[in-house]
Amino acid sequence: MPKFAANLSMMYPDLPFLDRFEAAAKDGFKAVEYLFPYAFSTTEISSRLQANGLQQVLFNTPPGGADVAGFNAAWADGHRGTASVPGREAEFRAGFVRALEWADALQCPRIHAMVGLRATGANPEDADATLVKNLQWAAAEAAKAGRDVLIEPINTRSVPGFHLNRQDHAHRIVQAVGAANVKVQMDLFHCQIVEGDLSAKIAQYLPTGRVGHFQIAEVPARNEPGTGEVNWKHIFQLIDKVSAECGWDGWIGCEYNPADASSGGTSRGLSWAKPYL
Repeated sequence: MPKFAANLSMMYPDLPFLDRFEAAAKDGFKAVEYLFPYAFSTTEISSRLQANGLQQVLFNTPPGGADVAGFNAAWADGHRGTASVPGREAEFRAGFVRALEWADALQCPRIHAMVGLRATGANPEDADATLVKNLQWAAAEAAKAGRDVLIEPINTRSVPGFHLNRQDHAHRIVQAVGAANVKVQMDLFHCQIVEGDLSAKIAQYLPTGRVGHFQIAEVPARNEPGTGEVNWKHIFQLIDKVSAECGWDGWIGCEYNPADASSGGTSRGLSWAKPYL
């Protein structure tokens, strides 16, 4: 049966961030993910995980900057990572080291290394070369702690200018890196918008061993499953089937904005998840 993790950056928007852990656990989730933990202390988040019996399964590297204030400013200014940006290698490494420290404290097995927007004037080949070199360094550092490093293709409508948009591109990068702990974060919302053909993509890529994590949201409005165009019952059955065949045992992150953002709206919108939680 598919395993779902609540994305606490997007779900339960009516609650303060630290209160969302309890809400997710009460709804039956056993794991959580989110964009960034850096505005809080490791102790605060660890205590919420432990108190609610939750696993931390994913979070992102900083989008840019050198400290928490810099991370927040970079995100507000539209930065979406530095891994593919020539000239920002030191910034990427510093951010990745910070993420590794957090992963150790939270016992999180995987880190999403944010690829970033293609730098002005940079050609795709230079961005790819920078990305591969940065990921090779990150893979070696993460391997010391037993962590995976993930990269995510993101659609051009949600984040115009993002360097990585397609599954085949992401898999070429992973193969070029040549490290077993570098994998693709397969977000089916982005994949449906850019490529479609989700069933074929899942059947093609999941058995390769290079998919480290799934994320979901309905298309086109990025709300919960069942509010748009995707046949999620079929998709979940397919992931379950292919997982059983190839031995994949990962998580599916629910990275969506609840259609009802009012008090209790996230929980009321979980009818799609009742068979799985």
